[in-house]
Amino acid sequence: MMLDIDPRRVLALILGGGRGTRLYPLTKVRSKPAVPLAGKYRLIDIPISNCINSGINKMFVLTQFLSNSLHQHLRKTYRFDMFSGGFVDVLAAQQTMEEGTDWYEGTADAVRKNLPHLDQKGIDHILILSGDQLYRMDYRYMLQTHVKSGADVTIAALPVERSAASALGIMRCDDSGRVTGFLEKPQTEEELELVRMDPAWIDAQGIPSQGRDCLASMGLYVFNRDLLFEILDKTPYQDFGKEVFPAAIRSKHVQVHLFDDYWEDIGTIRAFYEANLALAQPDPPFDLVSPGAPVYSRPRFLPPAIIEGATIENSLIADGCRIGSGTVIENSIIGLRCLIGENSVIKDSIIMGSDFFDTEEEVAAHLAAGRPPMGIGSGTTIVGSIIDKNCHIGENVHIENTSGVEESDAKAPIHIRDRIPILVKSAVIPDGWKLE
Repeated sequence: MMLDIDPRRVLALILGGGRGTRLYPLTKVRSKPAVPLAGKYRLIDIPISNCINSGINKMFVLTQFLSNSLHQHLRKTYRFDMFSGGFVDVLAAQQTMEEGTDWYEGTADAVRKNLPHLDQKGIDHILILSGDQLYRMDYRYMLQTHVKSGADVTIAALPVERSAASALGIMRCDDSGRVTGFLEKPQTEEELELVRMDPAWIDAQGIPSQGRDCLASMGLYVFNRDLLFEILDKTPYQDFGKEVFPAAIRSKHVQVHLFDDYWEDIGTIRAFYEANLALAQPDPPFDLVSPGAPVYSRPRFLPPAIIEGATIENSLIADGCRIGSGTVIENSIIGLRCLIGENSVIKDSIIMGSDFFDTEEEVAAHLAAGRPPMGIGSGTTIVGSIIDKNCHIGENVHIENTSGVEESDAKAPIHIRDRIPILVKSAVIPDGWKLE
C-alpha cells in the first residue's frame, strides 16, 4: 500500500497521565511514562518508538507529576540530527501569568494549556497518544485513513468483547466507518446496545470479529490542526472521551481506524506485571525483536550479562547483570545492572535492577554499616513480586505473598497490590527477612 502522507507535517502529543495512583508505588518517585518496562526500557519508549518508526520526529510529552526522571531519560535518549527539525520535549504543567494555567484538569485541558507550543509552521495534523500503553503501530496508516476519508478527527479502535467494554470508550459507526456514537465506559446492557456493532461489519473490514461486537477507543487520535485549536479555544471541555468526541460526532466528521493486534493499557499493577512477564515467553504477544520497527531506548555503555552456572528459563536478562552459580530464574524480567548472589530463586518476578554500580568503597561502607550492598544476596527467594530499582536485599531473604493478601501497606517497604508484593525503590531488606 502506497502511503501519500508526509509525516514531517505531523506533530505528536504524548499524554503522560495523572498521578498514576493505580500504579502506586511504582509511581511514588516517577511519572507513569517513566515506569521501567522489560528490563531496559520505559513506558514512554513505546509511543516514541512508534512515532520514529512512522517517520514522525516532532513530539511533545505532556506531564505534571514527578517528571524529573522522565525528563532526564528523554534528554539522554532522543537526540535528532540538527538538520531534521526533530525533537522530543517535555511540557510540564506550570503556572503562568494567565488565569487558570496550572494543573491539567483532563486530557483535553492538558492539550488546551499547551496550544501556544503547538502553533508551529508546517503542521497539518496533531496526533494525540497515550504514554502508558504497549503496542506497535505504524501511524501512517491511521493518517492515511484520516486523509482518504476526509475526516476532521480519526480515532483508533480495537474490536473487543462485551466483557471488556465497561472499562473503555465504545464507539458505533456507519458502513463507511464514520463514527455516529461514542459512550465512555458503558455499564449496562441498555448502554451497550446503543453502541454495539454488527460483527458482520467488522468481518467485512478484513478483521475477524470472533464474537467481538464492540469497538473500543485505543486513546489514539488524529485531529486536523485547525479543528483542534477551534474546539479547545471555543469550548471549556476538559476530556476527549467524555466531552469532546460526543460533541464532535454531532457536527464534525469523526472517522474510525481499525486496529487488530496486541494492545495493552498498562494502567494497573496487575496489567503492568502480566504484560511484562508475557514478554519473556517463547511466543510473546508483543515481540521486542522487530527489525522493521524496533523499540528504542537510552544507549548505555554496559558489559554483557555474566551467568555463573545459573539455570534460566523463559526470562529476559538485561545488560550489566551478574548472576551467581546455582541460582534459578524462571519466567522473570531481570533489569539492568542486577547483581544476584549464589543459590537464589527468582520466579514469576520483575527485578528492575539498578541505575548505577556501587564502587568497592561503597560496598565496603554498606557492609560496615550493617547494610547489605545493592543487589540480591545469596540464598534469597523472590516469587511473584516486583522489585523496584536500587534495592539492597540481604542473604536468605524470602519475598512471596504466601498468605494471598490482596492489598496491604503494613509490610513497608513492601506494598501489596493485586496480591503482588512490590519492594519500593532504594529499599533495604536485612539478611533473613521474610514476608509473612
